[in-house]
Amino acid sequence: MRFVELELPGVAVIEPERLEDNRGFFARLFCEREFAARGLATRWVQASISHNTHKHTLRGMHYQAEPNAEIKLIRCTRGAIHDVLIDLRPQSPTFMRHVAIELNESNRVMAYVPAGIAHGFLTLAPDTEVFYQMTAFYAPESARGVRWNDPAFGIEWPSAPSVIHQRDAAYPDFEAAS
Repeated sequence: MRFVELELPGVAVIEPERLEDNRGFFARLFCEREFAARGLATRWVQASISHNTHKHTLRGMHYQAEPNAEIKLIRCTRGAIHDVLIDLRPQSPTFMRHVAIELNESNRVMAYVPAGIAHGFLTLAPDTEVFYQMTAFYAPESARGVRWNDPAFGIEWPSAPSVIHQRDAAYPDFEAAS
């Protein structure tokens, strides 16, 4: 595996190193020793899948607050997503900044998302599936979100969403919520 640090502290793209032959390829997606050597989480307590029927479905921007903050490992197993991560850690040098990466079934990369980072995505293809692993159990009382198009973050999405949950569309401006 190759770990590529992004502009937000602790956020990384994890690229599988493929061993190819006439059968196809083999690639490791997780190794406790390699993750631990980089100070990354190695214990995943929950895994989920998100199936998105339509292209341009938007999910996010979600996170869990303390004491149930979670680290996520995210991979797109079918289709493609424009994945966005917003730094909501007040002490971070990149507070309120974001990064965007494409995760898709062909590149097979994963996003490592530390606690305190809001996560969301826009599907770029129909029938897109996203696989998540989390270090904390889902706690509804800690579920939080910020609006996908809040001007405080200046996110440039590749297109407007055609499908979005009412909750995700209705989050208040970040400044008012903080």
